[in-house]
Amino acid sequence: MITLPIVTKRDIRKLTLDELKAFFVEHGEKPFRAKQVMEWLWRNVAHSFSEMNNISLSTRELLDAHFSINSVQIQKQQQSTDGTIKYAFRLHDGHLVEGVLIPKDDRMTACISSQVGCSLTCKFCATGYMERKRNLDTAEIFDQVAIIAQQAEEHFGKPLTNIVYMGMGEPLLNYANVLKSVERITDNKEGLGMAARRLTVSTAGISKMIKKLADDGFKANLALSLHAPTDDKRNEIMPINESNSLPVLKEALQHYHQVTGRMVTYEYIVFDNFNDSIEDAKALLEITKWIPCKVNLIEYNPIAPAAFLNAQEDRLVPFMKYLADRGVQVNVRRSRGKDIDAACGQLATKEGQPA
Repeated sequence: MITLPIVTKRDIRKLTLDELKAFFVEHGEKPFRAKQVMEWLWRNVAHSFSEMNNISLSTRELLDAHFSINSVQIQKQQQSTDGTIKYAFRLHDGHLVEGVLIPKDDRMTACISSQVGCSLTCKFCATGYMERKRNLDTAEIFDQVAIIAQQAEEHFGKPLTNIVYMGMGEPLLNYANVLKSVERITDNKEGLGMAARRLTVSTAGISKMIKKLADDGFKANLALSLHAPTDDKRNEIMPINESNSLPVLKEALQHYHQVTGRMVTYEYIVFDNFNDSIEDAKALLEITKWIPCKVNLIEYNPIAPAAFLNAQEDRLVPFMKYLADRGVQVNVRRSRGKDIDAACGQLATKEGQPA
């Protein structure tokens, strides 16, 4: 018996425009077809070649014979009592990641993932207790946004207004795909056409990549997950700080601001009796002097593996007031979707099972 080789089709969304033009020329087709296909893939978010109805049947069959479209699919969704919707997204190879649609009166925000799991092992984050399986590719990041944008229209009749790369994984450890996804999402001709100022990439503090963002002309917003105002406390909860200490981060952030002229946002989860004292606020105040910035104080959402608790109001309020009274732009971010484990720090999946 003759065993035929298994032909693995390449995901067409991994091709550049020039590569797709070359494919068409090689197969006797006009190169302008490549632009049509790219528009279907990225602007119209086609999930199959049969949807490309301005392209001939023979050309669609040619594409189908050589390529696949590895679209992300919704495996499961849960809606919170506050309207927040969490999605378990199934990837083409069976892995799961989570994304969240956060509705508010003045905005619709998508929180998306950049990795399957995470390698940083932050002690307060559910994803940090997962093994990092792999990076998401550009199309998988893009698909989360496209799906959540459609869901915003279907559930709330409103367009998606903001995107935060604050889901599972460390975006700057998937640098190339994250930046390419930003390009696709903001592309007016072959993408979703969202303004770069509506996108925020959050990092736990990969200093050399923060510098690279500036040097590469990054156009979206940058947020730093700070969560502690001293190296000792940050080392305790975020092992990444041992190789990316606060002095190193200071240098990187100053380079970022010098090159881009833009402010950053410090994300600061306020833990009960850990980083919520006035002494902590004084240390945080010094960090806010590095470059123009704003501070988001974030309500903590307890998870089973960790012993941390959310700060009490009688400590949070003086903490915030200390900063505000000294000219810091500071906001308290109340958690959304806690009842479905969709809030900050709660995203995690069990491989092979619906999230």
